[in-house]
Amino acid sequence: MELETAINWHNVLSALIFSAIGLVVYTLGFVILSLLTPKAHIWREINEEKNMAIAIFLGCIALGIAIIISAAVRG
Repeated sequence: MELETAINWHNVLSALIFSAIGLVVYTLGFVILSLLTPKAHIWREINEEKNMAIAIFLGCIALGIAIIISAAVRG
């Protein structure tokens, strides 16, 4: 079997495009979160202050955004 017939390039290209769109939307979600919390410096709180509550909250937000993007991509 030749490589051209073994791989459906249309599906590979679609997966790459949807992955790129998903990463952009994921990044925008965190930018919006950062803009909505101007008084809280999220990365400083996690790294310097070792604030576990903010780290868990940020992880939950990350999972939520990822689930929403996954559902949107799958249709």
